Amino acid sequence: MSDQISLFPEENKTNYQQINLPHSDIKFYPQFLDSVTSDNIFEKLKQEINWQQEYIKIYGKENPVPRLTAWYGDRGYSYTYSGITMNPESWTETLLLIKHKIETIANVKFNSVLLNFYRDGNDGVAWHSDDEKELGKNPVIGSVSFGGKRRFSFKSRDKTESQKYDLNLGNGDFLLMKGETQSYWYHQIPKTKKTVFPRINLTFRVIYP
Repeated sequence: MSDQISLFPEENKTNYQQINLPHSDIKFYPQFLDSVTSDNIFEKLKQEINWQQEYIKIYGKENPVPRLTAWYGDRGYSYTYSGITMNPESWTETLLLIKHKIETIANVKFNSVLLNFYRDGNDGVAWHSDDEKELGKNPVIGSVSFGGKRRFSFKSRDKTESQKYDLNLGNGDFLLMKGETQSYWYHQIPKTKKTVFPRINLTFRVIYP
């Protein structure tokens, strides 16, 4: 346990960039965790997490989700999206330490986390909002990235609006989404033909029974 605690520097970074999109509350904390710490965490998550290859049905055909996923959290807090129901694995010490670190910034006690492992540029996630009913109204989403840098895009859910916003999320970056963000904005990690390094992303959430 002492080795894992030493992963985290003592200082509590609070420098952030406010992403100014209408009807949103989005804060970006670049290098919230330093590169050495983040590299260490990436390797731990890669080895420790029980990664799964999920499948979704499109026009009656089973298709692999273009990334590996996992769901960890408090007992009894399952999560369903795109027809996939995920039951929580028990928290690991690494996940708990990350959770406690970002809770000091988010002022929320998270009870679950969705993990995504983007192995290369062929992996991504399509436009969506984290607005499932079990997340409640105006959910707080704490997103922490480890490994390779990937483009994270926002676009308005209002089809009459053309506003978009791109953000590059890199090793140790923390993105906090609160307020009406999920009601008014979609987000995605687009696939790319560029050579990119593997990336692990953690999105901490509060699930309501």
